[in-house]
Amino acid sequence: MIIDKIGGINPLSNVQGSQRVSARSSVFMGEDSISVSREAQEMAEAYYLSEVAAETPDVRSDLVEQIRIKIQDPMYLSGATIDSTVDKILASYFGA
Repeated sequence: MIIDKIGGINPLSNVQGSQRVSARSSVFMGEDSISVSREAQEMAEAYYLSEVAAETPDVRSDLVEQIRIKIQDPMYLSGATIDSTVDKILASYFGA
C-alpha cells in the first residue's frame, strides 16, 4: 500500500506562494554617516589620556639606573657637575 499526500498539506506552499521583495526597492540605499559632538570627542580624548597615564610607570627606571651608575663614579661628582645640576633645578622652578 502506498500513501500519497496525507491531507494534502504541503509545508512549502506558504513559502512558494509569497512574493519576493527586492532589498533595493524597499530600503533607502544612501550613505551612512555619524556625527559626534565636541563634548563626546573631548571625553574620548580624556579617557584615552587617562588610560595612557595609568599604563605609564611613575619612575623611569632606565634613567634612574643611568644616574646611579654615574654617581658611583668619583670623577662624576665634581664642582662643575653639582653647579650645573643646581642651575637646572633653579631654572625649572624660576623659569630662568
